[in-house]
Amino acid sequence: MCGIAGEFVWGERRANADAVARMLPCLERRGPDADGLWASGRVALGHRRLSILDLSQRAHQPMFDPETGLSLVFNGAIYNFRALRSELEGRGHRFFSSGDTEVILRGYAEWGEGVVARLHGMFAFALFDGEHQRLLLARDRMGIKPLYLARTGDGIRFASNTAALLAGGGVDTELDPEGLHMLFSLHAVVPAPRTVLRGVRKLEPGHYITIDAHGQERQQCYWQLNARRPAEAVSDAEWQERIEAGLRRAVRRRLEVADVPVGVLLSGGLDSSLLVALAMEEGAQDLRTFTVGFEDQPEEKGSEFEYSDPVAERYATDHQATLIPNDQVLARLPEAVEAMAEPMFGQDAVAFYLLSEQVSQHVKVVQSGQGADEVFGGYFWYPQMAEDRHGDWVERFRRHYFDRDHPEMAEMLRHPPPNDVTGEWLREQFHRLESDRADSFIDAVLALDVTTLIVDDPVKRVDNMTMAFGLEARVPFLDHELVETAAAMPPHLKLGDGGKDVLRRIARGRLPDAVLDRPKGYFPVPALKYVRGDFLDFMRDILNSRAARERGLYQPAYIDKLLDAPDQYFTRIQGSKLWHAALLEYWLQVHVDG
Repeated sequence: MCGIAGEFVWGERRANADAVARMLPCLERRGPDADGLWASGRVALGHRRLSILDLSQRAHQPMFDPETGLSLVFNGAIYNFRALRSELEGRGHRFFSSGDTEVILRGYAEWGEGVVARLHGMFAFALFDGEHQRLLLARDRMGIKPLYLARTGDGIRFASNTAALLAGGGVDTELDPEGLHMLFSLHAVVPAPRTVLRGVRKLEPGHYITIDAHGQERQQCYWQLNARRPAEAVSDAEWQERIEAGLRRAVRRRLEVADVPVGVLLSGGLDSSLLVALAMEEGAQDLRTFTVGFEDQPEEKGSEFEYSDPVAERYATDHQATLIPNDQVLARLPEAVEAMAEPMFGQDAVAFYLLSEQVSQHVKVVQSGQGADEVFGGYFWYPQMAEDRHGDWVERFRRHYFDRDHPEMAEMLRHPPPNDVTGEWLREQFHRLESDRADSFIDAVLALDVTTLIVDDPVKRVDNMTMAFGLEARVPFLDHELVETAAAMPPHLKLGDGGKDVLRRIARGRLPDAVLDRPKGYFPVPALKYVRGDFLDFMRDILNSRAARERGLYQPAYIDKLLDAPDQYFTRIQGSKLWHAALLEYWLQVHVDG
């Protein structure tokens, strides 16, 4: 896991290596172990390294091969790199390193752009083909690794986060009204390629881009999720066997591909607890597990130690449970916002940030349970949508999911887009899914969530917060082969038994009944859940600040309404509308205003 940056230009200009050098300090926390910068003619590549595989200098990046004229910067982990390496060696390729980076380089030399579809893992990379003066930018199927883009008149810059792009200079930081509409509709999700800034875009998951010396750009989709049932009949027991086998493979792959120890983030819920059980069954040695909790509030417990501790005891893991005082949550919140590549409304971002700080002192790699709820139907709004038969797919989805409907945007924003941007985008997505890739409405919802919405909410949140401390998070539930199997499985095996039915079946007997039979929990952060006291004062100060007034993003009457009664305005999934407004403004102050 690392941070990458670079610039590619066309025409007569040389790439600006100084700009790339300015970008690298913003990636240092993603890659604290080493850095590198390589420039030649129309390309400049920068890299910050977190050493996980082949810890020697042979695997340092940017990686340049004078024999082929190829150079590469890569962020991620390729779980099938050993099999690819063996195949390439059989075709006559010689390797100077033992990690996964060079496999991409040699793979391109053998298969060209076709190497992307052969990679199994999480990745974002930039590869420069010196012979053909062409750049290839690629991102993994599930969007686990980020890749942000900023286009100039005669070139393109790219980086692992927006802070690096902005540090390079020359980026249009005007707000994108359509991006804002999506942000405030979809729990801070702005689907690729947009962001909230006009000049910053991101490569879509499952896509790659090639750009030649004349600036001719071609984008290619190399993977799409099919949510249709197989032609042959499959029993529930057979589906369970397939899912268990796929999850075992996913856990095993993420244990084996590392030259450093791999731990597990153990929340006490079904997903992470099942990862612990399967990791131990797959032969994990001296497995370290980590849990964080917060002080209780009168209305809510602040930790789930009562569920995580028995799992750790059952499997005799080396377990660390950390209790964080509530006064530290608000005090450290600005640091978490600084680590956000884009605005994030999920208040558990600060929890992941503080947990990652603790975990990074002990291991460099962890497995995490993100993605299970989206892949296996764990959220409460899925059955609500499935049971709602009124209206078309867009209306059924909107009623149970959107944070704000289009008319509220005009009440909230001073310069809202005239059209229902998010509704139109959603209609287009559902049309594509209904036409050829989904058997039912709920199949389409889950496919949309796992390929699009999750990318820019929990997946991005975990990447940003863990990488703020040089901690690599691996997500077995988002193994693309497992996701493909689950997408074809009938919905009753997902939504049944309160959600994630098939996972409960697999876990029964492996985990304590108390873990399996409890209601679904969420990462508790009580200090930020209840809008009062210092937290309310913090938001009031942000929204009444001089910077906020000068920006003029919101209608004053709307903000006054939220501030006058902050405990009365929540979204359909119980997010604070006041927090949403304050968080975006604060993110802009930190990242754009400086």
